[in-house]
Amino acid sequence: MNVKLLRWVLEKHGYTVHTASDAQTARAGIRAVHPQLVLMDIQLPDVDGLQLTREFKADPDLRSIPIVAVTSYAMKGDRQRTVDAGCDGYITKPIDTKQFPIEIQKYLRGGRGGNPA
Repeated sequence: MNVKLLRWVLEKHGYTVHTASDAQTARAGIRAVHPQLVLMDIQLPDVDGLQLTREFKADPDLRSIPIVAVTSYAMKGDRQRTVDAGCDGYITKPIDTKQFPIEIQKYLRGGRGGNPA
C-alpha cells in the first residue's frame, strides 16, 4: 500500500494517522494508540497481514477495532479470505483518492477526526 498517499489523503480530510511498516511496530502501535480504525496491508514485509488481523481479532482488548484490508488482491476468493481472517472491510488498489475517505468513514466509530492507523 502506498502509505504516503493514504496518509496524505486522510490528513487532508482531518484525520490523525499513525503508520507501521512491519508487524512488530503495528503490534506496539495498536496497543499504544488503540485507533478507531486499522487499515491493514495484506503484504507486510515480515508477516502476512491476514495473520496479523487474526492475532488482533483474537485479543479481547483489540477485537472491537475495525480492520479494513487494503490490497491489490482482487481475484475471486480474495475478499472472502480477508473476511475469514476477521477484516471488517476490503478496499482494492489502486485507491480512488476521492472515494477513499468516504469508504473508510463507514468503519469509523467516532466519525470524522478519528485515529485511522
